Amino acid sequence: MGDVRKGLVIVNTGPGKGKTTAAMGTALRAVGNGLRVLMLQFLKGSWHYGELDAVQAFGDNFVMKQMGRGFVKVGGAETDPEDLRMVEECWKEAEEAILGGQWDLVILDEINYAISYKMLDPEKVAEVLRRKPEMVHVILTGRNAHPTIVELADTVTEMREVKHAYQKGIEAQRGIEY
Repeated sequence: MGDVRKGLVIVNTGPGKGKTTAAMGTALRAVGNGLRVLMLQFLKGSWHYGELDAVQAFGDNFVMKQMGRGFVKVGGAETDPEDLRMVEECWKEAEEAILGGQWDLVILDEINYAISYKMLDPEKVAEVLRRKPEMVHVILTGRNAHPTIVELADTVTEMREVKHAYQKGIEAQRGIEY
């Protein structure tokens, strides 16, 4: 183990399953080591996920907030102004969390989708990441990570699907996928 300590920018991206799950695993490790974690979910909001209940056991050391409505129309349909408002509100909270020093790890779940759907300017995000306090870690999840964010990141992992149970007709299961 080296003695270099620095807050990292980590990107979990790619078309495969596991981007949020990997971020949650890092969050559990962080909380277990005494760090304070905030997870902001940019688009999730209409479904109840098991992890929402699980993080309550950590009290104020691990806070998870769903900041979206759970479904965003893209591809031909105009983005709903309410979804844009909610992404902007989530980004404002994310910026304050990253720069404020209250949190050791800030997870921006599904922010890559918000950027790729053109709901959030990638340069705005990059500018805040460049100014973050030295020891704040930030994880950004979602498919199609923007090249600016990838370039800025310290670690980028791309999840790639090899096969998925859904291809065998097995539906998502409580406790595994949600």
